[in-house]
Formats: sequence, structure tokens, C-alpha cells
Amino acid sequence: MHAKDLAIESRFISAPDGLKLHARAYGSPLMPGTPVLCLPGLARTAEDFDVIARALAGGAAGRPRRVVALDYRGRGLSDRDNWKNYDLRVENADILACMDALGLAHAIFLGTSRGGLHTMITAATRPAAIKAAILNDIGPVVEAQGLARIRGYVGKLPAPHSWDDAKDLARRVMGAQFTSLSEDEWLAYAKLTFQEKDGKFIPRYDVKLMNQLEALDLEAPLPTAWPQFEGLANVPTLSLRGENSDLLSEATVAEMAQRHPRFQAHTVAGQGHAPLLLDAATIGVIANFIARSEG
Repeated sequence: MHAKDLAIESRFISAPDGLKLHARAYGSPLMPGTPVLCLPGLARTAEDFDVIARALAGGAAGRPRRVVALDYRGRGLSDRDNWKNYDLRVENADILACMDALGLAHAIFLGTSRGGLHTMITAATRPAAIKAAILNDIGPVVEAQGLARIRGYVGKLPAPHSWDDAKDLARRVMGAQFTSLSEDEWLAYAKLTFQEKDGKFIPRYDVKLMNQLEALDLEAPLPTAWPQFEGLANVPTLSLRGENSDLLSEATVAEMAQRHPRFQAHTVAGQGHAPLLLDAATIGVIANFIARSEG
């Protein structure tokens, strides 16, 4: 399917508590491939998946398929809320409500960071919904140093004055994580992080998200999610790890491989937390995994 022929639409769905949620849908429910559900990171949005969603919907994994990318409450085009509701349990109920509203009885889950946590949680809350899982730079063990770094900038970035300024800001904040991005990729990253509205540059998320991070005690041992990860044991699972990641360790990926009988791991060179899924090589790895999981 040619990209220009791909139907793309915004859908707005009521959360269980009535809050308006946004999803971006690529393609038709009639497409033959297993649909893909894209779940973003903590302060990220459905826009992060636009490049890979177009590729997968267009047949990059062997067959055209519907792809749906969600905005959690407080992010993207979803309504803002009390920051205390920016909670994994509330968000997971939102995800299940969106699946029901969009007719997604099951899907291949592509979860970046927090989206991977939601994938593992869904393995417990609705296991039949997951046909395969792609965990982008996340695992059952989250490294405290990575969370501390993220806590240092979410909701705290200065407002850029131009797209060049936004690009330079992204590079200053994330340069140690992403060591091989081109100028165009840095600009793309900036445009996925900020939006221009009424002549001002603002984040694509509610800055009160920072309150959730501030509430974490990073001096205490963080809880792990091994039981939730093991809920994925019956479905093919791909782990993507950024080579420079400080949130997902190589040791955790090795243990994931030991515990999961249908596990595949791939390292994204020159990227950190979390790989942007913009480059052809990484999209190819994901497409090949999806094709094999269906084969």
C-alpha cells in the first residue's frame, strides 16, 4: 500500500471516568494483519509512532495492518487531569477501554518505556489481548539512575524560542543518551517533544507529570515486575535496548532471555532511553519480528 493511500484518523474515546482520550488510527480494521497497539513513554505521545505506524500499516511486516497509537490522559490530544490520576492503574484501565471502543479484541503490543510496563500489566489484566509484545527499552527491573535522570527534566525544561532552540535543547538534555543522531533526527526529536501553540513552544504533556516522579523514593529499592513479565511467556516477545540506556541494563535483558522461552533481544546502536523508532534498521527488526510472530 502506498503511504498516500493510507487512511489516518484521530479518534476520541471516553475513559471509564468520562475523561476524553485520544488515539491515532492508521488503516482499516479490515486489513489482514494482526493489529498493532502502540503505547508511548511517560511524557511521550502517539506522535512518537507516526513513522513506524505508517510503515507497519503499509505492509512492512508482510501484510497491511491496522495500527493504533494512544495518548495517555494528560498527554498529546487527550484531556489533562489531576496529576494523581497519571497512575499506571488508571492508565491501564484507559488502555483497555480504548481497545474495547476501537474493536481491538487483541493486538501486537509495541510499548516504549512506560508503554512496556503497561504491556506487562496487560499480560495480567487481559492476557488474551496480547498476541506478541515489543518492549522498547524497558524490563521488569528499572534502574534508579535512569529514573533520576528523567526526573531531572520532565516538566522542568525551559521554553524554547524557536525550532532551532528546541533542537539544541533536546541535544543538550539527551546528547549523552543519543550519540549518533543526525541534525534532521534531532529536529524530529524536538518536534516530538514540543508543540508550537499561539506563538509559544510548550511540551506535548502536562508538566504536572513531574509530581508523579517527585513522589518516588529513589533511595529505596524499586519494585520489580518479574511476575508481570512472565505473563508474556506464551507470546513472542522482542526486547529493544538502547546501547546507551541507563534505564534497562544488559543484565536485566539477559535474565529476561533466561526466563522467557520465546524471547528475542536487539540492541539499537548509538541510542539510549528510549530508542526513537525512526531509523529504517530498527523498523526492519520490528517488522521482521512481527512477520515471524504471525508465521
